Amino acid sequence: MRLIGMLDSPYVRRVAISLRLMDLAFDHEPVSVFRAYDAFAAINPVVKAPTLVTDAGVVLMDSSLILEHLERLVPLDRGLNPVDIGDHVRAQRIIGLALAACEKTVQLVYEFNLRPEERRHQPWVERVREQLGEAYRLLELEAAGGPLRLPDGRASQAGVTAAVAWSFTDFALPKAIEAIEAHEHPALADWARQAEGSPDFQATPIG
Repeated sequence: MRLIGMLDSPYVRRVAISLRLMDLAFDHEPVSVFRAYDAFAAINPVVKAPTLVTDAGVVLMDSSLILEHLERLVPLDRGLNPVDIGDHVRAQRIIGLALAACEKTVQLVYEFNLRPEERRHQPWVERVREQLGEAYRLLELEAAGGPLRLPDGRASQAGVTAAVAWSFTDFALPKAIEAIEAHEHPALADWARQAEGSPDFQATPIG
């Protein structure tokens, strides 16, 4: 399998880490959707990261859909999603919150890095900041409420996505944008530190 995209994308990174945690062999090709548009388009004309090219040559996109496919390639004991329905619904909630945090972070990055200052709509910026803050407030409650690991000690998909989201916001938002502060989210920040210290995360550094 081939994973196409840069690791500064939280969506690419969550797939790369998950592939390693599931012991699935893959080649990572760090092709940028901005700096290497034509090269990316030659693989996937939609130019969407992440893109996964299966061993059969099928081109998949969207991190959640890719991960759904990967779960079907491994035995139940190598998957990253819990089997119990109660645990599964909690995991889906955490993943949804973490992906919302990623989305709102990306929106703020675009506003401050790509849009000219005179064209920013401040009420929109404040709304996105509020949504980002709420996503992390609720993720903190979830992180404080129970483990984000599977029984075998690996990070669950919820744990992977929560840690990747936190690290991405910390990486992508400069202090001028009033990035979420770690001291306000101790359980989430502690989980991210633990996850980032693990071999599978360190093998896929965000930078």
